[in-house]
Formats: sequence, C-alpha cells, structure tokens
Amino acid sequence: MGAMFGRKKKADAGARTVTLIGRPGCHLCDDARAVVEAVCAETGVSWEEKDITRDEGLYRAYWEQIPVVLVDGEQHTFWRVDADRLRRELGA
Repeated sequence: MGAMFGRKKKADAGARTVTLIGRPGCHLCDDARAVVEAVCAETGVSWEEKDITRDEGLYRAYWEQIPVVLVDGEQHTFWRVDADRLRRELGA
C-alpha cells in the first residue's frame, strides 16, 4: 500500500541517517542538535550535520527553515525538533 501513496518503505533502523541542516551561531540549531544527538544515541541511528552556509544548494532550498531535519534524505521537520515525533519516525 505504501507505494500507492508515494511513500517509501522505512529502512532498517540501523541503516537510517538523520541529517541536521543548520548554521553556526543559530540558537535554534543548537537546540535541534541537542535533540537529534540524544534521540539518535538512544535509537542507535547515525546522524550528520551540514552547514547551510557552505552549500549553495542547501542554502537555496532551506535558508528560511533552518534548522531542518532530514530522515534518510527526506524532510522530517524544521525550526523546532520534537523528540517524540523523531523517535516515532525512526521506529523507536
């Protein structure tokens, strides 16, 4: 049924990746980093951080939304990260 609605089947939790897109000096990015780091440590999911000021494509796509959180390359949320919602997305 997932394919019918354009949704991908969720990958195995161990193979998932959370990406935080932010910039230096952003207090919302600092808050988001703390949530992402804690939830990923708890769930065993890997995460990475990308600096929007160093990537023109990310800058054009997300500047007004930072911080942005992607899960497996798809946008999960922006501005404020809800730990419970992220846990659910990661299958925890």
